[in-house]
Amino acid sequence: MKYKKSVYKSLAMITQISIHMLVPIFLCSFLGILIDRKFGTYFVIPLFILGAMAGFRNVYVSAKAIYDNKEESGHDR
Repeated sequence: MKYKKSVYKSLAMITQISIHMLVPIFLCSFLGILIDRKFGTYFVIPLFILGAMAGFRNVYVSAKAIYDNKEESGHDR
């Protein structure tokens, strides 16, 4: 039973990190496409890069929180 809980927890963590990475990229790319259509500019690439940087930051913060949480629980035992 403990093994199943660990697998589900790991799957949830991977899904959460994937969402943290993909949402900013898609939102910034969509915003870039809208700006391009409205004003005739080319903002897709810079906004895509901005979204990727935001996604990497989100993943870093999430991973750091998970790692810090595991360290704290490991010292208590």
